[in-house]
Amino acid sequence: MALTELLRRSGGITRTSVLLRAGVTRGELRSAFSNGQVRRPRKGWVALPGADPELMTAARRGLLLTCVSQAARAGLWVLAAPRHPHYAPPNPHSHVVTGPGVVHWRAPPVPRAPGQLEDPLENTLVLVAECQPYEASLAIVESALNQGLTSIPALDLLPSPRLRALLKKATPFADSGVETIFRSRLGWLRIPIRVQTHLSGHRVDVLIGERLIVQVDGKQHSGAQRDGDILHDAELRRQGYEVIRVTYSLVVHRWELVQEAVLSAIARGLHLRRSA
Repeated sequence: MALTELLRRSGGITRTSVLLRAGVTRGELRSAFSNGQVRRPRKGWVALPGADPELMTAARRGLLLTCVSQAARAGLWVLAAPRHPHYAPPNPHSHVVTGPGVVHWRAPPVPRAPGQLEDPLENTLVLVAECQPYEASLAIVESALNQGLTSIPALDLLPSPRLRALLKKATPFADSGVETIFRSRLGWLRIPIRVQTHLSGHRVDVLIGERLIVQVDGKQHSGAQRDGDILHDAELRRQGYEVIRVTYSLVVHRWELVQEAVLSAIARGLHLRRSA
């Protein structure tokens, strides 16, 4: 198989030893380096010129991406992108190049194989739990659960008290981190709060008590989707539910207004089933 094809199958960057085991000769590598077909981010590594910059930096520094940086790369719900990348060394004795970013030296529960540039999910979630604020880490963990990438029993076996504490509050049903944040911030109420409940043929974001519904519009919410949601709200109200619709921005940045609206509705008993 051609050198460039092997690199593409490895995400554009891999260790020299991997290519040699696959049948690439040292002569082919020297030729590829000389004509600019490939680059050397660090001794022992080979990359295509257009390789992922984050992976190139990790390889150049002798590190791998982890924690909130890797969570975002894996498609998990992240409240805010980190100001600096989060890295980990392949092993405690690794020689790493200093530079901007956070380096986690904690021993990983899952051993890191040579040549990895992205931490396994279990290591990523352990570091998220031990590094990120409570709401942000709970949202990331619930995102992994919701996508079926792992499970509460599997994560509960990992040696991390902080992760296990998160799992006591976690649910796999939250469809987005903003639902996680909403539920977490009202967790002090002694009223059932359920997410992604089926009502009137559709899921509702949050159901408080028996009939108070809170719908949270995402960052992109317009057109046919918004029209359908408004019609669904009308049907829910016809069936006797109380509906409050808020936005992502209000929940994340103006929480006091959201909380006031919810608590006002609860004070008027709008979360309770109407008597016949």
